[in-house]
Amino acid sequence: MGEAWVTGVGLVTALGTDRETTWRRLVAGESGIGPLSLFDTRAYRTSIAAEVDAASLPLPPLPPHLRRMSRASRFAVAATTEALSDAGLLGSEVVAGAALVLSGGAAGLFEAEGYARRRLLHGRRVRGLREFIEVPQDAPTDRVAEVFWVRGPRLTVTTACSSSTIAVGLAAEMVRDGEVAVALAGGSDALCRLTFAGFNSLRATDPEPCKPFDRRRHGLNIGEGAGVLVIEDSQHAAARHARPYAVIRGLGMTNDAFHMTQPEPSGAAWERTLRSALADAGVAVEAIDYINAHGTATEQNDAAECAAYQRVFGERLAAIPVSSVKGALGHCLCGAGGIEAALTVLAVARQVVPPTVGFAEADPACPIDAVPGVGRQVTVRHALSCSFAFGGNSAAIVIGAVP
Repeated sequence: MGEAWVTGVGLVTALGTDRETTWRRLVAGESGIGPLSLFDTRAYRTSIAAEVDAASLPLPPLPPHLRRMSRASRFAVAATTEALSDAGLLGSEVVAGAALVLSGGAAGLFEAEGYARRRLLHGRRVRGLREFIEVPQDAPTDRVAEVFWVRGPRLTVTTACSSSTIAVGLAAEMVRDGEVAVALAGGSDALCRLTFAGFNSLRATDPEPCKPFDRRRHGLNIGEGAGVLVIEDSQHAAARHARPYAVIRGLGMTNDAFHMTQPEPSGAAWERTLRSALADAGVAVEAIDYINAHGTATEQNDAAECAAYQRVFGERLAAIPVSSVKGALGHCLCGAGGIEAALTVLAVARQVVPPTVGFAEADPACPIDAVPGVGRQVTVRHALSCSFAFGGNSAAIVIGAVP
C-alpha cells in the first residue's frame, strides 16, 4: 500500500468554472462576491453572494434524462470532469472501480423551491414535480456516479460545513488502507433561498463583501461551487506515470457539541481537531508551513479559530501564513471544504499561498499573518485545510508536498 496522492483537481467557483481561472484570479486578489441574481433578495439583510456562472459550466455530453440536473449536481459533474481529465483518467476503465465520497448539502433545493413557488402562484397544473428528485442530499453524488459509471464504494457525508473536508479525508483513508486504488472526493453545494434566509435570520451575513479576520468584519457571504480531487494510490499512480500534486497525509474529526451555531470560544475544541489531524498524519507541529483557515468573517468564529491556532502553534503562529479564501469565494457551505482542500493542494504543489481577500485591518483577537492583498510565494512542506462547522462538527486534513 502506498500514499494517497492527489493526481487530479477540478474546481467550479464564483471566480471561474475551472481550476486555472479560479486559481489565477484568487492569487491576484480578486473577489467573486457580487449582486445575487437567482432570486429576489430585497427582504434580506444582504443582497450579495458568490454566485457561479452556471451557463458557462464545461459539462460532458449528458443523456436526456440528466440534462435538467440541479445546479449542485451540475457543479459536481463539471468539477469531476475536470479532475478526471487532469488526472488522465477521463474515460478510463479504472474509474468504474473507484470510490466516490462527496458532501451532501442543499442539493436540488433551489429548483424545488422554484417549483413550490410556481405551484403557489399558479396552482396544481404547474409542471416541474420532477425537480424534487434532486432534493435528497446524496443527489449530486448519485449523478456523478451515473455520469461517469462509478461503481465502487459510494458515500455522502453531511456534517454541515465540514462535510467535504471529511469526504476528502475519508477517501484518502480508503486509498491508504488499500480498499481502492482511486477515489473521487470533495463536495458541491448551491445557493438556495432556505440557506440564504437562514444565515440572514442569524444576522451572520455582511451586507458588504466579507472581511475574514479583519477588525471591521460583520459576517459572511454565502457562496456556491464544487471542488473534486482524484486521490490515487501512489504505486498505482507511479505505474501509469501520473503527476502528483500533493499527498493527503491525515484527517482529524471531532465534535464538541457546544452549541448549534456558536463556536466554543476558548479554542480548546478546535485544538483537539487540529492535534487529531497532525497525529493521524504523523506530522509535527513544526512541519506546518501554511493554514487554509475556515475563516468565515463572523466575529465569534474568527476569534475562536485563531485561539485554537495559538493553542497549537504558540509563538510560531506568527510565522505561519493563515488565509481564508471565503473573502473571494464566499462560504460555500457543504462544498467549502472540498473547494478549500483543492486550493490547498494547489498551494502546496505551486508553493504559493492564496490571500485573504478583504483583509486590511488587523484585529488583536486574530493575531495571525492573514496574507493580505495577493498570493505569496512560500515554501510549504505541509499545510492544514480546516473546517469548523455548526453543531461542533469539525475537521482538518494535513496535505503534504510530494518528495
